[in-house]
Amino acid sequence: MNTCTSSALRTGARLVKGSLKRPKPGCRRSYYSYDHQDPPTFTNAETAILSAALSHVPHYGFTQNALAQGARDAGFLDASLNLFPKGAFDLVNYYLVMQRQSLKHRLQLPQQSLSVSAKVRLLALERLRANKAIIHRWQEALAIMAQPSNVSTSIAELARLSDEIWYLAGDASVDTSWYTKRAALSAIYSTAEMFMTQDRSPDHRETERFLDRRLDEARVVATSMANVGQWLGFTGHAVTNVLRSQGVRI
Repeated sequence: MNTCTSSALRTGARLVKGSLKRPKPGCRRSYYSYDHQDPPTFTNAETAILSAALSHVPHYGFTQNALAQGARDAGFLDASLNLFPKGAFDLVNYYLVMQRQSLKHRLQLPQQSLSVSAKVRLLALERLRANKAIIHRWQEALAIMAQPSNVSTSIAELARLSDEIWYLAGDASVDTSWYTKRAALSAIYSTAEMFMTQDRSPDHRETERFLDRRLDEARVVATSMANVGQWLGFTGHAVTNVLRSQGVRI
């Protein structure tokens, strides 16, 4: 394992187990509050340009061309692209953040009739389905996310998506399973996303089956882990899979 990969693995481990703090019993998550709106992630000008640029992604991909078209559509000069020092990655990141934040509005879950695991499945599937319009461009996006300067931000956003899904599903765990659930879901979701880029089945049904198989495997692992050593090994394996799915060579 080279130095860059080793550093990325350590970063991924911190993001899965560090940047999302496990809540104390009876407390809300530290990074998010449903009592208050999220602080704006993007300025008004950035939002106007990036949201307009997304409509051009199916044709141009996650590229500077899409950003330039978005700027023009929003009434800005080409010089406004200086707002996006990371170029195409800023567009990818905006897409990821918007999809995560809108998930709770797109899928209304019954509160009583479904288990937490069933809700996790529905939420992960809904997030995957949101990629349909741009799935033919997603391998390009993954390549952008895999660039060394973008890996940490990409994995952090994936960790936030995983936490969001478990939170919306009603997960109330406060023990070490809080970490393993999120690490496992991050790995499962990212590999399902990669699988979807190759899925030519009607309505991406094979992707749904792939997701179900991975979730079933994770449940079997979760029920069989007996000690902290097993938990550490499983979490490390999940983080490694996440990094590989983002293009990091391990």
